[in-house]
Amino acid sequence: MSKLYLVPTPIGNLEDMTFRAIRILKEADLILAEDTRTSGKLLKYYEIDTQMMSHHMHNEHKTVDAIVKRIAAGETIACISDAGTPAISDPGFLLTRACVEAGIEVDCLPGATAFVPALVNSGFPNDKFVFEGFLPVKKGRQTRFLALKEETRTMIIYESPHKLVKTLGHFVAYFGEDRPVSVSREITKLHEETVRGTATEVLAHYTNKPPKGEIVIIVGGKSK
Repeated sequence: MSKLYLVPTPIGNLEDMTFRAIRILKEADLILAEDTRTSGKLLKYYEIDTQMMSHHMHNEHKTVDAIVKRIAAGETIACISDAGTPAISDPGFLLTRACVEAGIEVDCLPGATAFVPALVNSGFPNDKFVFEGFLPVKKGRQTRFLALKEETRTMIIYESPHKLVKTLGHFVAYFGEDRPVSVSREITKLHEETVRGTATEVLAHYTNKPPKGEIVIIVGGKSK
């Protein structure tokens, strides 16, 4: 039966690929890849020779309709991102929504995603949490911080390394110097690390030691 598969890929360590994910990618008629060059390395590693097509944030609005038609016509298509689970701060949402609206079956495989290990590793309460992804860069950034200032649940935020220090400074300004923060960097990779402390302490750490790599920030919620 034709369907859309959302297939998680490793976020750093190539061993974090499930047997099922490999099988689906081998059996699919087409693989939608965020960057075919990046995904090509993964496919070569697992000896997957399925045809790939580029599907990323700059062209997904234009390609969704054609992809839905292909699946409806009988093809099985797998969607992957450069790393992690598609549609989590990556392409995949628009296609998933279009397939659901068209009555096409969607199957999301379990697998790698950066925020889960970062959340669990932080030691912060995780019975309730809110995923914020990437915060607004300019417009709406202050408004978002003012709203998050009152958030009582643990918060998950993605950030780029060159913006981390600035964002930590905003935490101090909006959340207070003593708000607990945990920064996980390069999860599953050779130089993986997690730095925990108050907003002030973590800011001081990364001011003196500029960060590199992929970053997930976990912020403790406002105390009730």
